Amino acid sequence: MSFVKRVLRMAFSWLEAGLDRIFTPACNPLYHLGALGFLYYWVVAATGIYLFIFFDTGITEAYGSIDSITYEQWYLGGVMRSLHRYASDGMVAIMMVHMLREFSLDRYRGARWFTWFTGLPVLWMVFAAGISGYWMVWDMLAQYIAIATTEWLDWLPIVGGTIARNFLNPARLDDRFFTLMVFMHIFVPLFLLFVLWIHLQRLTRPVINPPRLLAGGTLLMLLVLSVVKPAESQPPANLDLVPSQIGLDWFYLPAYPLMDMLGNGMVWGLVAFGTLLFVVLPWLPPLRRAAEKAAVVDLANCNGCTRCAEDCPYAAIEMGRRTDGRPFDRQAVVSTDLCVACGICVGSCPTAMPFRRASELIPGIDLPETPIRELRDRVHEAAEGLAGDTRIMVFGCAHGYDASALAGPGVAALRIPCIGMLPPAFIDYVLSRHLAEGVVLAGCSEGECHNRHGVRWTVDRLARARDPMLRKRVPRERIETVWAPLAEGWTHRRRIADFAARLRRLAAEEAAGGPGKAAE
Repeated sequence: MSFVKRVLRMAFSWLEAGLDRIFTPACNPLYHLGALGFLYYWVVAATGIYLFIFFDTGITEAYGSIDSITYEQWYLGGVMRSLHRYASDGMVAIMMVHMLREFSLDRYRGARWFTWFTGLPVLWMVFAAGISGYWMVWDMLAQYIAIATTEWLDWLPIVGGTIARNFLNPARLDDRFFTLMVFMHIFVPLFLLFVLWIHLQRLTRPVINPPRLLAGGTLLMLLVLSVVKPAESQPPANLDLVPSQIGLDWFYLPAYPLMDMLGNGMVWGLVAFGTLLFVVLPWLPPLRRAAEKAAVVDLANCNGCTRCAEDCPYAAIEMGRRTDGRPFDRQAVVSTDLCVACGICVGSCPTAMPFRRASELIPGIDLPETPIRELRDRVHEAAEGLAGDTRIMVFGCAHGYDASALAGPGVAALRIPCIGMLPPAFIDYVLSRHLAEGVVLAGCSEGECHNRHGVRWTVDRLARARDPMLRKRVPRERIETVWAPLAEGWTHRRRIADFAARLRRLAAEEAAGGPGKAAE
């Protein structure tokens, strides 16, 4: 399984790098899969309301009403039907890619199990809503789906083999069938919205709207597709005939050919196995790693400032009443079930100051496996190995490009759980103590941080727009940031080489008493 995840991760990384160049990181579709799923949902909902206004639920009227919508008012109704169809397909495609990508990134186990687990009912309901929608058209495809689905359900002993008989004799089918289909087709998406709300409960600041440019491009793509290749019905259903040749929607109906080839029992087995695998996947080996031990609070250094709670991407920190008698109103409380040990809370803590020497460096909140005092020790150890006149210290995200591959005589590299874990004071510390001439922060792509907000908070801290801020005394020209996908090792090496050349120019200016000297 680890091999499969590595292959998928590299494939996604190369794809991300290519799409970054086409769409820019801000509008890369792979970075907004969840938000795009919501966009498709709203398109389906809006067009579905319009179609429902003109839909007749009678056994003989259903096909005719859809035909009228498609052809008699093709300029609006036909486009609406096509948008409804293609947005539904897009929702399935986005959902599958999103699931594979989260699996490849290992973002489904540990504290993230809840979000993964609640994705299962989303999966089932999207397919249930789509299949019931195909039934409502009541053409030859709908007839085939109805017979195949009911025969599949009849295979279960608890059903008793009675449902499919309703579709073998025209006398057994009446208007109540379409009333039931309409109810299912409306109720399931409404309940799906509630499940999606639950799905996002363990995320802070969830993004449910894609960037405007990406949303506009997606809507334009759907509109063009709807005009160029409009959705149309197949011949009307006829229960006196057995459908022989039909065109399938492979987004929603890939299991139906398997029913014919493998049999209903085998397909039930595959569905049961797939569902069970989806459910137990977060608890299959390897289990939660030791490095993922939750953050711990040291009340002696916690003043209840709330920064860690505000910056946590996973709602793992709450502010509770003070319990140690110190003159502060609140204290940070970490939920071990929600914490993923990204360390972003450490980067936000004002007491994570490497300059501290009078007492032991223990911040108000810290990671037990990668404590901040250990990071300071590693900084000094790495600085001792640097040589040359353009010494560079790289802080790299553990989920991005391997920073150790960038190390050399003039470059030292340290990996941390997330780039958001690094307090800005560490940059000041490295430069003011002359441990290096420049600092490089290397993390995930700017459009997609593995821990959601690590890159964003770091950018804001460097820009002095978010606490803790980079001090004004720190020369910004001696800091370089590289936000790039895992596959873009060449980008990291090129940017570091350019940064080294810039540092040499600064050194020359300082020696000549120029701008570099003034900046210092």
